[in-house]
Amino acid sequence: MRPRSDRYHSIVRALSLFASALTIIIATAHVEPAFGSVDSVTNIFRPLSQPAQEIKETSFLVLAICAVIFVVVAGLLVYAIVRFRHRPGDEASEPPQVYGSNQIETAWTVLPILIVFVLILVTSRTIADIQNRKPTTASVKSTVVGHQWWWEIRYPELGIVTANELHVPTSTEGNHQPTFLKLQSADVAHSFWVPQLAGKTDLIPNRENLMWIAPTEPGTYLGNCAEYCGMQHARMLLRVVVHTPQEFEQWVKEQQQPAVEEASASEGRKLFFANSCVSCHAIRGTSAKGVFGPDLTHLMSRQTLASGAALNSHDSLRAWIRDPQQVKVGCLMPNMQMSDKEVDQIVAYLETLR
Repeated sequence: MRPRSDRYHSIVRALSLFASALTIIIATAHVEPAFGSVDSVTNIFRPLSQPAQEIKETSFLVLAICAVIFVVVAGLLVYAIVRFRHRPGDEASEPPQVYGSNQIETAWTVLPILIVFVLILVTSRTIADIQNRKPTTASVKSTVVGHQWWWEIRYPELGIVTANELHVPTSTEGNHQPTFLKLQSADVAHSFWVPQLAGKTDLIPNRENLMWIAPTEPGTYLGNCAEYCGMQHARMLLRVVVHTPQEFEQWVKEQQQPAVEEASASEGRKLFFANSCVSCHAIRGTSAKGVFGPDLTHLMSRQTLASGAALNSHDSLRAWIRDPQQVKVGCLMPNMQMSDKEVDQIVAYLETLR
């Protein structure tokens, strides 16, 4: 048997580790102000949408109840260690033997049942309140389709198709304009999760799930696929860009326009349509009608490429066209084996799609 001093030291170390872990958890509530970049870890303790706010309030109740339980159990444990520790002379006597207490056994049976019952009621009410919300005439409606490994985003009523960036308006008390999402999958199971805006909702093949968000502050919010979906699951990122109502209307008008055709990029345009690019990609107003890859009509209006794998810059776009596997290993876009001149011409054409 280990010496008593070692046991005491183990208990102290365990309590110290728990205190450190609790400090880290509390500190995460203040990550966003220090690391406000959209490329940093998002903060679930600073919700900026109504569904996320309701989830936060419920989670705080659960955390408070669990904290009380921990304090009671840990307190009794420490009391027992200190009060009934070994003392000189204990070897000659036997402590009192207690064989049970009906009152104590009733208490530790009834109290957990009541706690679980309360948590079930509160959680069920929150889930029902979020899931049963219905769209209004002012609501924005969008369909999000998960692919390996990117997001297709459609606005059926607005005639817009884009990729990897969901654009929505803010929703305030004076102008309540929530966004309702239909979630679908084109291949395997995915999961839509933007921590500051809403909870996770799965995208299941041959099934349509629904969710809604109502962001209250303009900005760009980072999300990701939260269900392992293959090799590039970790790089299936998503950005939700929240506009003011006026900015959203302007974005809609710009996205509804057909692709611009500039004479300076005519060689690249011919090369694009002469290759198999048109088999996978669509460009509105042209003969490119592909459905297997992202719509490229306004490619350069997006912040990233390859679902967040790279920033949407000239160098990144060139590297992506040159060899997609170097940017996102295992992606379904093949290396077209083009020469440097052909790559430059394709890039010059794509950069006109704003």
